[in-house]
Amino acid sequence: MSLAGQYLVLQLLIVLAVLVAVVAISLAQSAAAFERIEGRRALSAAETLGNNPAVRALLPSAEPGRGSALPAVAESVRTVSGSSQVALAKLDRTVVASSDPGLSGRPLELGASRVMEGRAWTGVVGGSATPLLSAHVPVLDDTGAMIGVAYISRNYPSTWERLGDAVPDLLIYLGVASVLGVAGSLLLARRVKRQTLGMEPKEITGLVENREAMLHGLKEGVVALDPHERITVVNESARQLLNLSPDCVGKNLNSLAVEPALREVLTQDQPGPDRLVLVGERLVVLNRMPMVSRGRTIGSVTTLRDRTELSSLERELGTTRTATDTLRAQAHEFANQLHVISGLIQIGEYDSVVQFVNGATVDRTRLNDEVTGRIEDPALAALLIAKSSLAAERGVSLQLSAESHLGRVDEDLSRDLTTVVGNLVDNALDAVTGAPDAAVEVLVDDGGDQLRVVVRDSGPGVLPEDMEAIFRQGFTTKRPTTEGGRGYGLALTRVVCKRRGGQLSVHNDGGAVFTARFVERKVQP
Repeated sequence: MSLAGQYLVLQLLIVLAVLVAVVAISLAQSAAAFERIEGRRALSAAETLGNNPAVRALLPSAEPGRGSALPAVAESVRTVSGSSQVALAKLDRTVVASSDPGLSGRPLELGASRVMEGRAWTGVVGGSATPLLSAHVPVLDDTGAMIGVAYISRNYPSTWERLGDAVPDLLIYLGVASVLGVAGSLLLARRVKRQTLGMEPKEITGLVENREAMLHGLKEGVVALDPHERITVVNESARQLLNLSPDCVGKNLNSLAVEPALREVLTQDQPGPDRLVLVGERLVVLNRMPMVSRGRTIGSVTTLRDRTELSSLERELGTTRTATDTLRAQAHEFANQLHVISGLIQIGEYDSVVQFVNGATVDRTRLNDEVTGRIEDPALAALLIAKSSLAAERGVSLQLSAESHLGRVDEDLSRDLTTVVGNLVDNALDAVTGAPDAAVEVLVDDGGDQLRVVVRDSGPGVLPEDMEAIFRQGFTTKRPTTEGGRGYGLALTRVVCKRRGGQLSVHNDGGAVFTARFVERKVQP
């Protein structure tokens, strides 16, 4: 059934229900009106009968079936008042005169009447089959003593009689209500269909089911917000990526304790198609699109992709490139040395050849011994040796502080150390490359209850207003590249330090000095 048909049927059912209620109310009101109006008339007729002088004089000595004066008076009052029955009874309730011969000589049925207490009374007397609206009035003699009862009754109209009286009005009500109901149903259905883009309920249900299946089947995360920054739609992938609670739908971003950087991307227009945000230790790509309906912004939809694995691959590729650059620098250095050796041989300076080869070997051995003697972790030692060759190629002096000392550490801590040292050294090299007397010093110390990494450079330092901003994800003072991804090295480094129970700080002292501390160390026995 179409939406209009459903509304029409529903409206007709409502009209019928209202009509039944109106009928019931009309019947109750007609019964109350009958008892009120006809009760007063019956009471007035009974009072007239009870105050008749002939009744007051003859009733004490009257006998059932004898005399004609009392029956004549009673019948006269019944005829004039239009009542159904009339009767006169003595003080012992024996009927001495009645319009119904069957009642003569029998006790008068009083029901709940209080007439025997000397009070006039009106009410329904008789069974449900033939109820009568009766009026009982005490008959008093000249001294005021009660000598009998005057009884007047009217037939109570049946339900069908009262319904027959109300039918003409009810038919009018039904007709008007039906016309209004049909018109209202059609208008309401038209309005609802306009708001639902002309779709029927079954189509809307199918659309919602398909949307839910598609939404929760996507590997990418999806988050929808209304204009008040409340979450209206979120799938499982988005909840996991953003660490949202299962009951986050309908809540404001403020109540969910969303980080400022993430909230900015979720609520503000983006200058580009993708934005990188660091959520915990995950690098997430967000793409926000506003939702516009009829020229009005009704919210936004943001898609999310986890780029952590891709970022790891990029870092591995960067490490490979670094190793390649290091090998290239070493190959260039060895080629120069071979040229020197070749020239010395050609001119016959054989003693000089031996001396030159011994010197080159000593320099390389000294560098390796200097690093491995202080740094026992193989991964970090290899990283520092590779960075030294790269720094030499770029005209920078990279030195390991004489105070450095690090024993062997477990694999997880080694990986975190290489991440921290690699990022800090790369930033330092970028800061001093091309400057005169460029130098970078690295200190790695595991003394005391902390593991400390200090990277000092001879560059211009960090501007005071950027001391905290440089750790914010996406912030960079370097020239943008076509590859993107700038401004996340220091943010990742700070996350690693915090995860290890430490911190990352910076100050200026003849250049930038970055200090990373790990409170919770995991050193192998």
